[in-house]
Amino acid sequence: MTPRNLLYRLYERRLFAALGHDGRPRHVGLIMDGNRRWARAAGLASVSMGHQAGADHIDDLLDWCTELGIDHVTVFVASTENLARRDQSELDSLMRMIEQRAKTPRDGWRLRVAGRLELLPDSTAHALKLAADQSPDTGPCLTIAIGYGGRQELVDAFRSVLTDAAAAGTSMDELAATLSADDIAAHLYTADLPDPDLVIRTSGERRLSGFLLWQSAYSELYFCDVYWPAFRRVDFLRALRSYAERQRRFGA
Repeated sequence: MTPRNLLYRLYERRLFAALGHDGRPRHVGLIMDGNRRWARAAGLASVSMGHQAGADHIDDLLDWCTELGIDHVTVFVASTENLARRDQSELDSLMRMIEQRAKTPRDGWRLRVAGRLELLPDSTAHALKLAADQSPDTGPCLTIAIGYGGRQELVDAFRSVLTDAAAAGTSMDELAATLSADDIAAHLYTADLPDPDLVIRTSGERRLSGFLLWQSAYSELYFCDVYWPAFRRVDFLRALRSYAERQRRFGA
């Protein structure tokens, strides 16, 4: 072990020891940004190699969360805008990679999918549905946000509320008079999950880009400059330390 690595290891231990159990998030959302830029900076032949490195790195994240007792993780894999605007060859490669990863689910973790699977190739949607159906019913939960957009999620939630009201014979006036935030939340893609306590974005960008817009209303936000494939355990611990040092305010 080099002196530099030894220093990082000691620093990690110090950060880990400083984290109290009460100050740890229950649910972490992660915008895994910077895969393509990491590949270019590394001189790799294709940006798809960055996506592969980023996908493989999720296993490391789940290891860290298991160690820390964090039992809900939501990762932003591809937005609706990504699917509409990215080069088709890059998307094809990404979808093949997702299908392959779906065949090797993470032991002990439930898998959920949030987003509009109809926007994905049939084979990719099928692979994700099958992996989710075959994952455990209990235990820590990994949610894959793919074909996901926060605004579209709200549109779909409102449509679902209106559809249910119509089926129940509820008038629009009655619905307008009684509609609550809980009613809308019950129709979100993530209705059965707790809201994220902490949302992390890598790569230096300082925005949510439509990720969990409703759910992150009171989430703590953490931005770091490192690209996702290079995001280390020490970077994760720094994010958790920042979270633990904050005084959370709900509604203020």
